[in-house]
Amino acid sequence: MTTELNKTAITQYPIHPLLAERWSPRAFSGQPIPAHVLGSLLEAARWSPSSSNEQPWRFVLIRREDEDAHSRMVETLSGSNRLWAHRAPLLIVGVAAKLRSRNGTPNAHAWYDLGQSVAHLSVQASAAGLHVHQMGGFDREKARIVLEISNNFEPAVTIAVGYLGDMNDLPDDLQTREANPRSRRPLQETVFDGKWGEAARL
Repeated sequence: MTTELNKTAITQYPIHPLLAERWSPRAFSGQPIPAHVLGSLLEAARWSPSSSNEQPWRFVLIRREDEDAHSRMVETLSGSNRLWAHRAPLLIVGVAAKLRSRNGTPNAHAWYDLGQSVAHLSVQASAAGLHVHQMGGFDREKARIVLEISNNFEPAVTIAVGYLGDMNDLPDDLQTREANPRSRRPLQETVFDGKWGEAARL
């Protein structure tokens, strides 16, 4: 049975409930994601903004029912991520196109644009009752080999997607981390007015 946690962000100013309630669990159920719901997540990602409309994002889907592919992808994850990500019904590898399609020059904005695309995907996931946990802890070169990704593209993130599971299925130390309240730096330490280091007057 899923353990209910209240992870709603305590904000200094009101934000949309989808943003306030979004969080990154480690406990996923094995419940599959309906095709039309997954399609909506990917459509949200497709319509995010990008520099010069380059759309430098690509996504590789690794479904749990494809046991061999899923297992090989889990093996690319760092040790702690392997302890929980194998339960997620879907892993998505977000890939950035390193070169602009128009002229073959390096695209310095590719990773920023990929991040925006994943952000759109994560909000759409929240709207659909799904959760997303983004991971930087994986072996990119191993993932490149496993997924046969071209050298002109860079694996940047692995994303676990699924419905919330029972945190009691996690190891004890991860259960503790799962139950911890969410936190962020105050806005005054992040946002500056006019010049660097001058706390914003909010």
